[in-house]
Amino acid sequence: MTLMLHRGAQDVDYDGLRRLETPAPTQSHVPIPHFRVVDLVRSTVGMYGHQIVGEHHGVTEDGARYFGLLSLRSTYTGYEDTVGLRNSHDKSFPIGVAFGSRVFVCDNLAFIADHVVKRRHTANLKRDLPGLVTELIEPLALHREAQAKTFERYRGTLLTDQQADHAILGMYRTGVINVQRIPEVLKEWDEPSFEVFKDTRSAWRLFNAATLALNGKVVENAAVTPRLHKIIDGVCERLN
Repeated sequence: MTLMLHRGAQDVDYDGLRRLETPAPTQSHVPIPHFRVVDLVRSTVGMYGHQIVGEHHGVTEDGARYFGLLSLRSTYTGYEDTVGLRNSHDKSFPIGVAFGSRVFVCDNLAFIADHVVKRRHTANLKRDLPGLVTELIEPLALHREAQAKTFERYRGTLLTDQQADHAILGMYRTGVINVQRIPEVLKEWDEPSFEVFKDTRSAWRLFNAATLALNGKVVENAAVTPRLHKIIDGVCERLN
């Protein structure tokens, strides 16, 4: 997950958020305290059994704009999901909640994730926001359960070097990796950086070789991950 603060916002802890003053509402603009947005997401993810294992918060110097990330531990896999947050008291942007395995939040107003909802600060926002957050979080368990089954299939599918080479070429042809990253994937396939991948030459090992080489690019281009899964899924289907 990535929270980038380089346009005037500064790191702040949760207690610091609580100390910030919230402007009085008007007929057309009903600001919500920044810490209340965090509380809402915390309680919602907790209702569905997800544990928050990391938090990062940032606000502009005047306290009017908030940017944050919450890291969630997945029940089913070793991967972490991320909730991105942003809120403003100065009408500069609507309240936003983003969710995905890769989330990018920046104080230059970049707000990128697999799923994003945004709502203006109206009188109905406090009423509607819990339901909007629930719509993002509720499907997480089902999604992660399905993902766990996918990864188990990857672990159980053994590959020869020739089959791995063919899949890596497929990644290149479909734009998952560029020509400069081919040697990186090959090296990680031949000599994994982590012990857990050294025992078997499986589709799981190849998938992780690719994701390591793609570190960072998936944030910039959310379409990369589905294309990578399509390649690995195709390999598994042909061999099983």
